[in-house]
Amino acid sequence: MREKHKKSSFKKGIICFSFFLVLSVFLILGYCIFYNGPKILPDTTYEEEKPKVQIIDENSTSRSYGVMINNIGVARNLHSGLQDAYLVYEMIVEGGITRLFAMYSNTNTERIGPIRSARPYYLDYAMENDAYFVHWGFSDQAKNDITKYGIQNINGLYQDRYFWKDNSLNVASEHRAFTSMEKLEKAVKDMNYRDYRKKDFLFSYSVNEIEFLEDQVQVANEVLIPYSSGTQTKYVYDENSKTYLRYVNDKVHQDYVTKEQYRVKNIITYQIPNQTIDSYGRQSLDNIKSGTGYYITNGVAVKIRFSKKSRDSKTVYTYMDGSELVLNDGNTWIQIQPMNQKLSIS
Repeated sequence: MREKHKKSSFKKGIICFSFFLVLSVFLILGYCIFYNGPKILPDTTYEEEKPKVQIIDENSTSRSYGVMINNIGVARNLHSGLQDAYLVYEMIVEGGITRLFAMYSNTNTERIGPIRSARPYYLDYAMENDAYFVHWGFSDQAKNDITKYGIQNINGLYQDRYFWKDNSLNVASEHRAFTSMEKLEKAVKDMNYRDYRKKDFLFSYSVNEIEFLEDQVQVANEVLIPYSSGTQTKYVYDENSKTYLRYVNDKVHQDYVTKEQYRVKNIITYQIPNQTIDSYGRQSLDNIKSGTGYYITNGVAVKIRFSKKSRDSKTVYTYMDGSELVLNDGNTWIQIQPMNQKLSIS
C-alpha cells in the first residue's frame, strides 16, 4: 500500500507540474499578444537574400514619364526603347490605328520614340500614374485638357531642345522625333516640375511566380487583339522565358536599336466603347466605367474586373472575388480594345 501511495503521489506531482508549465506558457503568450503585440524578430539573413522586384523600384518616390509613341506602320519599324518601359497602354486613335503610351521609371534609356501628338484620353492614364506627359503636339481638346488639369508636360512643339529629329531616316518628318531619359530629366529640372510622386504605382508586383487553381484559368498560348481591320496585336507564349512574344499584323514587333523582339510578362486586356467625334476621325473613349477583362501571364488567362471613377483617378483592377490584382514581376501591356472587336484567347 505504501509503495502504491508513493507512485500515486509521484504521478500527481508530474501532472500538476505539467499543468502549471502549460498554463505558464499560455499566460506568457497571452501577455505578448494582448499587451505588447506580436513579437517577430527580424531575420536579417532572410532580408538580405530576399529577391527584389526588378521591373520598378517600389520604394522610389520619383515620378514616371509617360511618352506618346507613334504606332503607324512606318513608325512601328522605328520603335526604340519600349523594352525599358515598365507599363505600356495601347488604344485606338483615328483611322483605325493605335498609339502607345509608354511609362518609364528610373531608367537610362538612350533612345525613345518615335514620339507623336497627344489625344485627350491618354491624359487620363498620365494622371492615374501621376506621370509627366511627353508628346510632340496635340489635338485641340488635348491641348485644352492639359491646361484644365494642370498636367506637367514636355512638348516637342515648344521644347524641342529636349528632343531630336533623326534625319537619317527615310520617312516623313512627323515620324522622326525621339528623346532620351537624360533629356527628359533635364527638362524636368529646367521647367522646375515637381519631382516626387503623389500616387502609388498602379500595380503591386510579386517576386514569386503567381499560381492559380485550374478552375480559375483558361489556356492562353496565343492572344489575338484586333483594334480595326488594319491593326491587330498578337501575343504568342514562349514557355522557356515565360513571356509573350509580340506581333503586329502578324509581323514580329522588334526594337529598332537592339533588333530584338519585344517580350511581355503581363497582359491586361478589356473592351470599352469608342466614338468618332470629328471630321478627322478622332476618337473619344468611354473609359469612366466598370467592366470585366483578362489578366494574362505564364500561359494562362484569368478573368478580372476593372473600374475607373474619374479621369484623374487610378483604374482599380481586381480578381473576380474583389481581391487586389497582383502582377508577376515584369513589364505589363494594357490593351484597351474597342467594343466592336473580337478578343481571341487560345
